[in-house]
Amino acid sequence: MTNDDTLLQISTMMALLDGVFESEVSYASVLDGRNFGIGTFDHLDGEMIGFDNTFYQLRSDGSARPLDPETTTPFCTLTRFTPTQSIQIDQEMTKQNFEHWLSTQLATINSFYAVRIDGEFTEVKTRTVARQEQPFVPITEAVATQSARTFEQTEGTLAGYYTPRFGHGIAVAGYHLHFIDQAREGGGHVFDYTVKNVTVSFEEKPRLDLRLPTTAAYREADLESHDIEQEIKIAEG
Repeated sequence: MTNDDTLLQISTMMALLDGVFESEVSYASVLDGRNFGIGTFDHLDGEMIGFDNTFYQLRSDGSARPLDPETTTPFCTLTRFTPTQSIQIDQEMTKQNFEHWLSTQLATINSFYAVRIDGEFTEVKTRTVARQEQPFVPITEAVATQSARTFEQTEGTLAGYYTPRFGHGIAVAGYHLHFIDQAREGGGHVFDYTVKNVTVSFEEKPRLDLRLPTTAAYREADLESHDIEQEIKIAEG
């Protein structure tokens, strides 16, 4: 597999904040050899996680199933992941402490990174929004339908990205991670976790290929009047 320093992103977090939950972009049309990523599905019908060239749809009923490549996505970030550094952690660390430590390991916090964390977790707290129907509400209201789940003393994989501060609104500044358990039976968007014995791997991605929607819903969306800080905080749990 050829190394690739580019992240491919479909749409923006700002568009999701405004309720742009539909797209004509299928996963099949953008995977193109990319083996790693996170995202969502039209109507916010679950969370997507992918690594090792295998992708899953995590739904609000707690299920996990292989990705149907013909499903469409209003927001996702994909890449070819070839980690340049892997570090073993064999002590408990909260999300806050772990992410602070991890940021000190990055060559610079002013770039994008693909991040994968495998192993044992004391707990992982996830949420998955229920499928939305027209007329769509902003994501800050849609998350009221979310299904929360706590995985305790679990093994599995967290996958996602680090986005530098200036990218907030395009993506989520800091670490945006999804989880699937080792049995590949459940998971979701991660809003809290405690690592126990894990391996963290990462790769810098200094190039961003951002593809904006051309749909009427996106062109007519109000992307100017949002309180980005507060609304992303609500949306991310």
